[in-house]
Amino acid sequence: MTILSVTNNNPLIDGRQSDKAMLVRRGVQVLLHEMRHSVLPELPLASGRRADLISLSAKGEIWIIEIKSSIEDFRVDRKWPEYRLHCDRLFFATHPEVPLEIFPEECGLILSDGYGAHMLRDAPEHKLPPATRKSVTLDFSRTAATRLMLAEWTTGRSFGE
Repeated sequence: MTILSVTNNNPLIDGRQSDKAMLVRRGVQVLLHEMRHSVLPELPLASGRRADLISLSAKGEIWIIEIKSSIEDFRVDRKWPEYRLHCDRLFFATHPEVPLEIFPEECGLILSDGYGAHMLRDAPEHKLPPATRKSVTLDFSRTAATRLMLAEWTTGRSFGE
């Protein structure tokens, strides 16, 4: 079942994201764009989980960024280790009001203010198996193309010109 709806003003917001989480997401997207990554929010994964942000670098490296907007948000979420099965690098992203020491050292860490972000700690690399890389890359590509098509249909604008 899809979590996206093209009838909403913003189909990438399904009501589960707090204002703080959206602020973090925006800043991280700016950072990743500056790093020449293509970024998708809210990508469903083969495991049934959903990546808050997933990016594809110019070299084909896949990153997942798990956004945490509070201490409680981090404490109640124990599914994050599963994301490693779908990426080469796993990061947490948060905002300045969340204490950084709660995040595990074995993941990267990004601090966002909503206008940009700073990578405080790089994530260790754990290369995906080739079949998984192909599957995630195809899911990324198909989802991006579908979202572009739906955006064109709902706005009446062509983004490919």
